[in-house]
Amino acid sequence: MKTRISRFTVHDDLSAPEASVPILKGARSSAGQLPNFLGVLAGSPAALRGYTRFRAELRHGSLPPQTLERISLAVAEHFGSEPGLDLHRRVARQAGLALDDIALAREWDARAPQDAILLRYLRDLVVDHATPPAHLHEEARESGWSEEQLLEAIAFASLEALTAMVNIAGDVPLDGSVETARQLRAA
Repeated sequence: MKTRISRFTVHDDLSAPEASVPILKGARSSAGQLPNFLGVLAGSPAALRGYTRFRAELRHGSLPPQTLERISLAVAEHFGSEPGLDLHRRVARQAGLALDDIALAREWDARAPQDAILLRYLRDLVVDHATPPAHLHEEARESGWSEEQLLEAIAFASLEALTAMVNIAGDVPLDGSVETARQLRAA
């Protein structure tokens, strides 16, 4: 089987621009492994700093982890981001989502009525690049989503879209495959 090689360099602590190295070291120490996406994004210290700051702020938001994973799955599916789907299927299971919940989220739907409403609202923005109809906004508010949460959901969907676009543009391989490719090239 041929290992896919990213169109962008998948950096590590040794190859990344100097300004990206502290962020990569922090990511590796907290996650144990450096995701290929972050290794690619390290090629631009400004993009890496912006991404990590944005994600860190949203991590302190008010949306439940299961909701965030549903959004992540829907966005990754929309863009056809294999690395995103691979990662978020695992994280969604850790967050307590069942396999059928994961399948529904990939279709912008959920068994949880409140999350289903939120996903329908976000779908118009992400898929159709259109203003969600007023009734979807009202339905989201009536189902219990606050204005703060709706804005966080939009921000989170945009962050996941950035991740998916980098994965697609760079043809970024699944996590773990770069190490195999490095070993093959060294042999």
